[in-house]
Amino acid sequence: MLNKPAISGALLFSTALYAVPAYAQVQDPQEEATAADTQDTTGTQTGQPEEASQEDVDISTPGAGSFDDDVIVVKGRFIPEPIRNTTQVVSVLSAEDIARSGDGDIASSLERVTGLSVDSGGFVYVRGLGDRYSQALLNGSPLPSPEPLKRVVPLDIFPTSVLSSAVVQKSYSVNYPGEFGGGVINLTTSAIPDESFLTIGGSVAANTETTGQLGYTHFGSDSDFTGFDDGSRDIPTGLAAAFNAGVPIEFNDVFSEDDLEGFATSLLNAPTTLLQRNDNIPANFGLDISGGISTDIGATRFGVIANLGYSNTWMTRDAIQQAGTRAAIADDARTVRTDNNIVVSGLLGLGAEFDEHKVRFTNLYIRDSLKQSRLSAADNLGIGDIDPSTPPDLLRQRTNWIERQLIDSQFIGEFEFGDLAVDIRGAYANSQREAPYERNFVYRFDEDADDYVNSLTRNPETATITFSDLNEDIWSGSIDVAYNIPSSVNMIVSAGYGYSDTTRDAFRRDFIYRPSGTLPFGVTQLRPDFLVSDATIQLFDIQLQEANTAAGSQAYEAGLEVHGAYLKLEVEPIEYVKVDVGVRYEDATQQVVALDIFNDGTVEQTPPLNNDYWLPAATVTWNFVEDMQLRFNASKTIARPQFRELARPQYLDTDSGRIFFGNPFLQDSELFNAEARYEWYFGDGERMSVAGFYKKIDNPVEPVAFIPGGGGLQTTFANAPEAELYGAELEVLKYIPLDTVFDSDFWSGRRLVLIGNYTFTESELKVGANDETILNDNLGFRPASQVFIDGSPLTGQSKHLANVQIGIEDTESLSQYTFLMRYASDRVTARGPITGGLIDPDLVESPGVTIDFVARQGVTLFGRELELKLEARNITGQDYREFQQGEVLILNNAYDIGTTFKFGVSTTF
Repeated sequence: MLNKPAISGALLFSTALYAVPAYAQVQDPQEEATAADTQDTTGTQTGQPEEASQEDVDISTPGAGSFDDDVIVVKGRFIPEPIRNTTQVVSVLSAEDIARSGDGDIASSLERVTGLSVDSGGFVYVRGLGDRYSQALLNGSPLPSPEPLKRVVPLDIFPTSVLSSAVVQKSYSVNYPGEFGGGVINLTTSAIPDESFLTIGGSVAANTETTGQLGYTHFGSDSDFTGFDDGSRDIPTGLAAAFNAGVPIEFNDVFSEDDLEGFATSLLNAPTTLLQRNDNIPANFGLDISGGISTDIGATRFGVIANLGYSNTWMTRDAIQQAGTRAAIADDARTVRTDNNIVVSGLLGLGAEFDEHKVRFTNLYIRDSLKQSRLSAADNLGIGDIDPSTPPDLLRQRTNWIERQLIDSQFIGEFEFGDLAVDIRGAYANSQREAPYERNFVYRFDEDADDYVNSLTRNPETATITFSDLNEDIWSGSIDVAYNIPSSVNMIVSAGYGYSDTTRDAFRRDFIYRPSGTLPFGVTQLRPDFLVSDATIQLFDIQLQEANTAAGSQAYEAGLEVHGAYLKLEVEPIEYVKVDVGVRYEDATQQVVALDIFNDGTVEQTPPLNNDYWLPAATVTWNFVEDMQLRFNASKTIARPQFRELARPQYLDTDSGRIFFGNPFLQDSELFNAEARYEWYFGDGERMSVAGFYKKIDNPVEPVAFIPGGGGLQTTFANAPEAELYGAELEVLKYIPLDTVFDSDFWSGRRLVLIGNYTFTESELKVGANDETILNDNLGFRPASQVFIDGSPLTGQSKHLANVQIGIEDTESLSQYTFLMRYASDRVTARGPITGGLIDPDLVESPGVTIDFVARQGVTLFGRELELKLEARNITGQDYREFQQGEVLILNNAYDIGTTFKFGVSTTF
């Protein structure tokens, strides 16, 4: 019979972050040794020891079947059962691992995995490769992204409370989709609880740079604190109808001046415009309720699990934001920005287990709303030389309300029929991003008036408003079959087919306020909400006009349809050696079509990317001596351009304040991957691993920056000719029983937990004299050396990544105290701007060192068991710096993050 573990897929458990739970009873080592030493002459263990105490980790991944645990030959007495069921290099964060680190979202938890880093948007970089080389799955099914610039989902929107595990697989196997550059992150939601429960928890937090400090806010609507607008920001009926007129909203045969004035007065003004100074930004808080029921009816076990979560956080950033060339600063700004982020999440999971079968129906809802208020004072060389003795040249005010939402429904069936295993998956997921009322005002300092003015006509004196919307759907399904071939050699053959269809619709409409004549000087001095008030609009005939007619369109449709099939063989040709070899065939069609909304037609930017690939992969695992293994992996994979990287229309990223526009001439990237890993399991739950890896990438996609006309930074994308990446990883986990160090009953059951990992990565672009690339400029191919510098590192790659955890925990009760240190060396965020035909220095981010402390303690109060949690984040106050180092230092974005203190309490009924 095919003895399949409690999780699905051939890639089942961790070799990297699998940890013994805090309260596990550790088996006596002498008893283990006695059992492990008993082995018959056939190589099959007869006196098999009890498994080392391990947490039951629920993981659902693509694929079906694995080696039979009853017959597989494993020398190592401390090699955990999960390691016997995977030949791949994976890292697992179990619920206990996540709880120990105390992170509120899964992106933060993943930063502690060997070789991983996370950017400010919550996107994971695996071994220095950008987010486009990673893929996120939920229970083995693909996820849509609510981000205009990405096709991968930002993982910071996933509260850790809705997940039972997170798996990072770094070596490719053919049961996964072919888009596998750095790795895949598979998130598993909870299914059937072991027993019925109800857990209620809450937390409050304060940040030294935000809480009780100066920030800026705007009112918005009465219900903003819930994460839902009350309808105040809905597009007015008349303006919404005008969107569908098929012509620009400006003075023409369709729209009169009265119409344009009416559109301006119909907009919600003061609540979305008036920026208010707040000298006492509130504290953060969160609530979480989880519950589950399980029951047995006959031979079938049923379970229901549900979760509701809410968090309300504030973050103020007092930033220096500069732009310029290699020799001079062109724009020098100080920006104070306050973000109010509200996350509402819900999970409902239904599951059943009968015989050897398991089905689950999972429904997940996440809504992440951002209310952003920003005020910037800037000196701009386009206006005049910077003079420290005078007020800044410009005042820029921006207010935003951005709603991101993810809905996911999945059915998963995992069935076993003797030696045959069948997995079936079907899923629908939808993501949305709505950003109504993105308002922007720019005032210029007038020396004669000794005040800031905005004429609404003179550059850069402007008032704009933007409405944008994104909707993305993914329909996906797969079937995987595995058969345990009866023979004297352990052998499983598996095959599968997967299909996914991703569609995205996005539009952005930019409008500008324009008076029919010259505004009186006194009116130009009005504050923003008075400047565009109904009275001012009507008195001075101010009209709302389309601002992007020259671009033709800011809307596009995108699609990606993928068919994939694979065949794989797992075999144990000789004792202690496992081989996993297979090939995947994948065919995909990807296209982005610009919508000509002003001429009632469509314009296809380029022919669709229609490619098919054969993607082989092989892994050999050799358990060559007791408690040690060697793994070798080689594979070929791909990385496709993301939708927004192909879409020509411009997009303003509210996080960086930069304009992005795509390149419809991008091509797929192809990767060759190789890895060798040594693993030593020297104790119960203890391990050490050392690995080396290499990747060659043809046509990697890299961001390329520009500074058009001396203005702010803009970014597009281009294929570099080639890149290489290589590196090494080291990881160690060690437990030290403290009762062997200190002669006191107090230390009985307590142990010191030491976890450390380090990753060295080196990458470089390969740019030859005859290599060419193409930018989004309709000028055709140009020498790649005009865009890329030979030997430059890949975007997002840190040469050094290190994580250290030092903690004390009780194995018999809830008591954990952990220090966590994270270090990431400098990494490129964008290729240097091209100015005057020359390449300026790259934009570089410096994450630095972050030190956190997390304490969890169980206490009994009034007869109720409580879990108390205390966190201190960024204890040393590491700041954020993004810069360019040329003849002068340009601080593109630099601000203090501050230290965050958080206290939480929860109880389970």
